[in-house]
Amino acid sequence: MRWLIAILVVLILVLQYRLWVGDGSLAEVYHLKQQIDAQKAALKRLRKRNKALQAEVDDLRDGLEAVEERARSELGMIKEGEVFYQVIEPPGKADHGGR
Repeated sequence: MRWLIAILVVLILVLQYRLWVGDGSLAEVYHLKQQIDAQKAALKRLRKRNKALQAEVDDLRDGLEAVEERARSELGMIKEGEVFYQVIEPPGKADHGGR
C-alpha cells in the first residue's frame, strides 16, 4: 500500500511540474497569449495602412486631381497658360526678420 501511495505522489508531482514549468505550462500559455495580442495589434495597424494605401492607389488610378497634385508638389509642374512666379528674398532681409 505504501508503494502505491508513493507512486501516486510522484505521479502528482510530475504532473504538477509539467503544469507549472514544462512544455505547455501556464506560464508558456500566458506568454503565447501576449504574443498573439501583440501580433493582432500589429495586424490591425498594417491593415489600416494597407487600406490608406489602397485608397491612394484607387485615387491615382481613377482621378486626375491626385496625379496633378503630385506633379505640382513633387515635380514643380504647371498647367498650360499658368505663369510661375518664384519669389526670392534678399539674404540681408531674411536674416533680420524683415527690417
